[in-house]
Amino acid sequence: MTKVIDNYHFLLSPWSYLGIKHFNRVVAKHNATVNYKPISVMDTFEVMGGTPPSKRHPSRMKYRMVELKRWSKHLGVPMNFEPAFWPADQTLAAQMVYAVQEAGGNAGAFSDAVLTAVWSQDRNIAEETTLAEISRECGFDPNTLIAQAKSDAMAQAYIKTTKEAHDRDVFGSPTYVYNGENFWGQDRIDFLDKALDH
Repeated sequence: MTKVIDNYHFLLSPWSYLGIKHFNRVVAKHNATVNYKPISVMDTFEVMGGTPPSKRHPSRMKYRMVELKRWSKHLGVPMNFEPAFWPADQTLAAQMVYAVQEAGGNAGAFSDAVLTAVWSQDRNIAEETTLAEISRECGFDPNTLIAQAKSDAMAQAYIKTTKEAHDRDVFGSPTYVYNGENFWGQDRIDFLDKALDH
């Protein structure tokens, strides 16, 4: 039986970026299927009781940076801790992930490339030209993909999936849902791995 993971995430999340390699290894190990489900950052903070990083207490902001550096080193994943284009509007990028998925393409590769663009390459994912470049690098036709992403159907998919995530108790990124169980954070991937064993 195919093992299916719902991957709810923000395309701006440093934690989602840090988890890419480990998550992909676990997915490959179990030959699992992944539904990539980018969700709205601000709606999630607002509805699910979170505080945007920029509005947190300075002590929390300082410790967040300490943790990012620790995890980057621990995982061997290079990253720019103060990216030039963060935060940025992820709406079109998210709708492009849904468009890729609907067309049967590799949504994971595109989602990973967007996260990498933010946290490793100092690219602005709010710009259509940047998203066109990422599309091309991932083997998609940019014009077709962007046109599909701008459709009402993809806009609705983004809104509906964000609500779906909240209904499933998703309050942060990344949250991996498998077999009705939530695993929040890239530091919980080992627990997801164990759950997939059964």
